[in-house]
Amino acid sequence: MAFNYNFAIGLSTVLAMLFLPSLTVGELVQEQPLVLKYHNGQLLKGRITVNLIWYGSFTPIQRSIIVDFINSLSSPGAPLPSTAAWWKTTEKYKTGSSALVVGKQFLHPTYTLGKNLKGRDLLALASKFKEANGLSSITVVLTAKDVAVDGFCMSRCGTHGSIRKPNGGAKTAYIWVGNSETQCPGQCAWPFHQPIYGPQTPPLVAPNGDVGVDGMIINLATLLAGTVTNPFNNGYFQGPATAPLEAVSACTGVFGSGSYPGYPGRVLVDKATGASYNAHGANGRKYLLPAMWDPQSSSCKTLV
Repeated sequence: MAFNYNFAIGLSTVLAMLFLPSLTVGELVQEQPLVLKYHNGQLLKGRITVNLIWYGSFTPIQRSIIVDFINSLSSPGAPLPSTAAWWKTTEKYKTGSSALVVGKQFLHPTYTLGKNLKGRDLLALASKFKEANGLSSITVVLTAKDVAVDGFCMSRCGTHGSIRKPNGGAKTAYIWVGNSETQCPGQCAWPFHQPIYGPQTPPLVAPNGDVGVDGMIINLATLLAGTVTNPFNNGYFQGPATAPLEAVSACTGVFGSGSYPGYPGRVLVDKATGASYNAHGANGRKYLLPAMWDPQSSSCKTLV
């Protein structure tokens, strides 16, 4: 098993968004189009099975929030604006659509690798599904709120990368996302928690009533989009391959129109709960999803 590529949702990018200076009208200049270059590599297209590994303690409700989100991405039945409409932007990246379907799930509540995981532990967990198929599956490792992972809260909120099967087999994509509720919600669950740094705007109410898991949804959405459009570090990205800006990470901090550093933008508010969201999902769920780069307009596209 070889570790080929690892992309991290970097906290430095988030903090940069919070600290950017505000511009007066006189200082405004025409922005240059944001361009993610295609590096002629393989993308993940067609039907893609998403296998889930739950490491640590997750409640059935927490698991259902995440499973419903993944299933929502390729289920067009929800009212607009919807998670499926958000995901449809990935079709504009070369060679068609990517339909995600939840596959097998492995519950790992006994912490057999401990509660302090290294990078090699994530790779070992990501290799759990031996039958994973290189271009038609993604393994997602989700760690509970009491699990520490190297770099978590210090330099990253999640990662995506690839592993190669033994004996020179095909590469398979994987994702890791941690629950930051008790460790760093101001860093990895913003805007549902006040940030540690930057403008102290009031936090939004999480649409599913769980700051940690709703924060995981934002990071999982970011990494799923990055994985299908840049699975092996030769797809769509801007900047150095070692620290690329990808489909959603290029639009950090943007959730609705009128956003600026420290302010996520105008989003929808549930009249009954006061929760903020911008996308309807499966089983009546609501989610807050980040903007995604649109190849046709060369801009960050929001749902609202």
